[in-house]
Amino acid sequence: MAVTLADRENSTGCVLTAGAGGEECWMDIDGARMRYLRAGSGPPLILLHGLLGYSFSWRYTMLALAAYATVYAPDMLGAGFSDRPAGLDHSMAGTGRRLVRFIERLGISSFDLLGTSHGGAVAMMAAGECLGGNSNSSLRRLVLVAPVNPYSAHGRRLAPLVGSDFGAGLLRFGVTHMSFLFPYFHARLYAHRWNIPFGALAGYVAPLAKPGLLEHALSIVSTWTNDLCQLEAILPKLASIPTLLMWGSEDRAVHASSAKLLAKNFLNSKLIIFPGIGHLPYEECPEKFNRALIEFLTLEKHPN
Repeated sequence: MAVTLADRENSTGCVLTAGAGGEECWMDIDGARMRYLRAGSGPPLILLHGLLGYSFSWRYTMLALAAYATVYAPDMLGAGFSDRPAGLDHSMAGTGRRLVRFIERLGISSFDLLGTSHGGAVAMMAAGECLGGNSNSSLRRLVLVAPVNPYSAHGRRLAPLVGSDFGAGLLRFGVTHMSFLFPYFHARLYAHRWNIPFGALAGYVAPLAKPGLLEHALSIVSTWTNDLCQLEAILPKLASIPTLLMWGSEDRAVHASSAKLLAKNFLNSKLIIFPGIGHLPYEECPEKFNRALIEFLTLEKHPN
């Protein structure tokens, strides 16, 4: 039976998530409160959302994976319903380090990590932290869903723009007029309008009114160009991680043409391209997405 978030609370600070079959939890980190969802049992799996996304992105994934893993889906600080503290380092590397601290605070010794879009780049940075001996937690496997990466020509062109004063001004205008512009840009993340799940727009709009969104977004774009350089430098260190890459063939945000170039950095990788799908395959074709993810996570060995 579906319950409201206020219906049931336990001593760990978790409450049941309404209709989701999991728990809503909170953690104090870097002097702020970070929200995350938890479901299932088994080997830990972290689901990391993209820019302007949050744990809501995984509403079709968490329960499907709950039979195979203990699934954690954080709203990273600045996003979703987590706090948006001023002055926080929101670079990809800084956010990656914060993610690692979150995982350590959960008491997790080893884990699988899935990141999408901007969260995919953060996931790679976090992987570098783990392999570099900067964490007590070890990364088993990596799943990257249309991750921001140095090989997307589209991204290469946009990086200098979004990291410039002009780009910051455009972003400031966009956030100020979010109620008007957001439906348009949200729809473009999907290959076709009929792929947009019912309630998706309302779900993504819900946390945007929380104060601090503009500052959070400006902090991210201000380091974007340097972030891509750091990401390119760290990729050779990730070669040994078994990695699954998933992309939509009609992704307009991070072009699928960059997928094979990114895959070359991993010695043990598998690439899946979903035909006719855009930037959010976990929403546009959740059954196929979940099936591929479960197969990858439950295989003992992964072919080269």
